[in-house]
Amino acid sequence: MPPEPARPAPGRVTWPPPELAVPPAHLPPTPPVTGPDGVRRHDGLSYATTSGYRARLLDLAVPPAARPPAVVLWVHGGAWMEGDRRHPPPTVSADLLFGSVLRAGLAVATLDYRHAREAPFPAQLHDVKAAVRYLRHHADRLGVDGRRIGVWGESAGGHLAALAGLTGTADPWLEGTEGVTEGDSAVAAVVDWYGITDVADLLPDDPGPLDPYATLLGGADPADPGALARRAVAAGPVAYVRGAAPPFLLMHGTDDTLVPYAHSARLAALLRAEGNEADLVPVPGAEHIFLNADVAPLVARSVAFLARHLSEAPAPETVP
Repeated sequence: MPPEPARPAPGRVTWPPPELAVPPAHLPPTPPVTGPDGVRRHDGLSYATTSGYRARLLDLAVPPAARPPAVVLWVHGGAWMEGDRRHPPPTVSADLLFGSVLRAGLAVATLDYRHAREAPFPAQLHDVKAAVRYLRHHADRLGVDGRRIGVWGESAGGHLAALAGLTGTADPWLEGTEGVTEGDSAVAAVVDWYGITDVADLLPDDPGPLDPYATLLGGADPADPGALARRAVAAGPVAYVRGAAPPFLLMHGTDDTLVPYAHSARLAALLRAEGNEADLVPVPGAEHIFLNADVAPLVARSVAFLARHLSEAPAPETVP
């Protein structure tokens, strides 16, 4: 038997306590609460715990179904500096967004990730990938099909969703070691609403201290004036369009003044040039977060896209 950890002398307090010297990387799922509609809800699951950071949480809702359903992972926006897993943008209600996914027979997971003031990129992508691995690792306990996971994000969340679809496990810098470390973080389909696809394109020449792009990238380095620009390129989804990718649906307002429509158009063109499916849906006259647009048809088309591709999704190469 291994030796017991040393005990502190009486009257002395040590930190961390011996039994917590190696904190868990994540916590297993807690039992769900089943509502009158038959939906099983797991709220506040700790998919990643890292000393020095708040625990990263996700909520999961699983509709009643004859077999474990596929999962849609929602990634919120907020310029990487704010936002909450429980609240969609103000132009779409939670019932319309998340309810539509459940009514299509798909489970829906929503996650919080580290904001840019907590940790610079790629911490946010590490958290999204950790959530995918967590759902896949605990699929049996959660009652979902861990082989079929899609990701849907808006704005900053669209940026992270696109990266999750385009970056595999070959680059440890992008994969991270948060939460469940074994298993595949691949996703089977991506819906990107007005996401940033080229961070370098939007990085100001002289960013201020609250600029979201410079904050995401960890700020300027006086000793290396070119570092920020290089990091901006490395944070852009357009840099990772190489060969096969999951099917993408990109929706973007043509009058978006925060993230130009050209961002989604460029990513779609690059994906198609590599032989991938990339549906580009311009939303005429719409601003950011689809202001000035009827969002209900956009939600319906997004859910239909996910339902179709997740029903057809092949198993990833490795499933624990």
